[in-house]
Parts: sequence; structure tokens; C-alpha cells
Amino acid sequence: MTRWWQDGPPAARPLPVESGIKARSKRGEIAQQWWSRRFIEVLESFGMGGRLGRGRRYARAGQVLSLSVSTSLVTATVQGSRPNPYRVRIAVKAFTADEWATIEQALADQALFAAKLLAGELPTDIEGVFAELGLRLFPDTMRELTMDCSCPDWEVPCKHLAAVCYLLAESFDADPFGILAWRGRGRAELLDHLRALRNPLPRAQSAQTRPDHSPAESLDSFWTTPHNPNPLPDNLSESTVVTGAPDAVLDQLDPLPLTVGGQSVLDLLRPAYHALTATPDQPAEQ
Repeated sequence: MTRWWQDGPPAARPLPVESGIKARSKRGEIAQQWWSRRFIEVLESFGMGGRLGRGRRYARAGQVLSLSVSTSLVTATVQGSRPNPYRVRIAVKAFTADEWATIEQALADQALFAAKLLAGELPTDIEGVFAELGLRLFPDTMRELTMDCSCPDWEVPCKHLAAVCYLLAESFDADPFGILAWRGRGRAELLDHLRALRNPLPRAQSAQTRPDHSPAESLDSFWTTPHNPNPLPDNLSESTVVTGAPDAVLDQLDPLPLTVGGQSVLDLLRPAYHALTATPDQPAEQ
């Protein structure tokens, strides 16, 4: 038989809430995406015991009144059994600017990672990128988290903290960038940096490579003879017709075992070659 002092005092019934934040999941697992499940695994590894189950019930009952995620800090208010809601804080150490610069470069160096992040998805192997840099995306011990609640329960995490953690995991389901923002890099800033690293050509240099005329001018001159910096000799012009048999290219082909009406396909093509190279005052050969 489990004694109450082994897992805290008997649970008091919380006051009902009408407009709280309810977990979308009504039964089973709360987290759906791999990154959210990974976060829940971290929570379960802390050995919360029965408080974990009570926190899940609090999350599904809507006892969490507010939830805010910012750089390295999550704040929330949770309605418990007392009239005044409890104040909850969960903090994690954010990566430094230098660490994020190294992380972004490593992500940009791998096209698949950059593509998935730009598409709004967290790559399944992203933890490996952090690990290679000596960092951890998900905290794996309680020492990496700072948790506190204004409730009288001396256990950390209490059921109010557990409820907030479950809703936090569910918010990561909808927006995986919330995990990265919690670690110090917001979605817009991260994606802007990845785009810049994947396309490092400066804007000024990129502008120099553009044509100095409008698209309309380009279309007007598309079919005209371009300026040639190496003009032809005086005795030749660009309209000079090269003499020789226009169907000579056909003689360079291997004999084709095809006939039409008993006549070789190559012989049928010869009049067409003569017609294409004939000038107005020189009728095509038949």
C-alpha cells in the first residue's frame, strides 16, 4: 500500500475553471509529434510519480489559466484548490549568441536540415547536430531546469508544474520552433539566418550581376544580332552563306534501316535541308 508521505499529501480537489487552457488530447498521450514526445520523455525520466498523472488531469481539465513562452522562460498561472491561482515558472538556460551562430552554421551546412526547418518542421536528427557541438536541445536532467510554484507543495515539480509542462509539450506540437525559442532563438530570426547562410551572395554583388536594362528592352533585342566584340573580317559578313552541300550532315549519319514507301528516310530528308538553306533568289533543289 502506498503511503501518502511517499508521494505527497492526498490530492485536494481543485476549484473548477470555466475559461482555462485545456489540453486538446482527452486520453492517451498528450504529445503527438516526435519532438513533443521527446520532451515528455524528459519529464517522465525525472520520476514525478503520481504528481505526473495529476498534472495531466489538471491540463485536460483546463486548470491552467495562462501560459507564456519566451526566451529561456515559461510563466503560467494555475488554479488549484485555493482561491488565488498559483504562479508557475519554468526556466532553462538559453544558448549564447556564439553558440547559436555555430548551431546555425551547422544546420545550414546540411541542406536537408535547412530545407525542413524552412518548411516549418523539426528534423528528426537535429539533436545529433547539437550533440556534435557539445550542446543539448532538450534538457535531460532536472539540474538543467529551474522550476518553482507558489503552491505550498514542497515537491518539485508539483502537479501544477506538471500541468504546465504537458501544455508546453502540446504547444510544441503546434509549433516546433517554440523549443528553439525557449533555447534563445526565435523562428523569424533563425530562418533569416539560415537563408543568409545558404545564399551568402551580398545584395550589392547580386545587383551587379543583374542586366542593366529592363525586361522589355531584353525582349525587344532578343531576336537581334548581339554586339560582337570580335567583328568578322571586311571580306565576310554575318549574313554570309556558308557554301557546301546543306545535306552533308545526313551523309555523316550511319545508314538508318527505315524506309517510307520503299524510299530511304535519309533521301526523304534531303529536300527539307535544301529548302531550309535556300535564299529568296535561289530556289531550293528538288
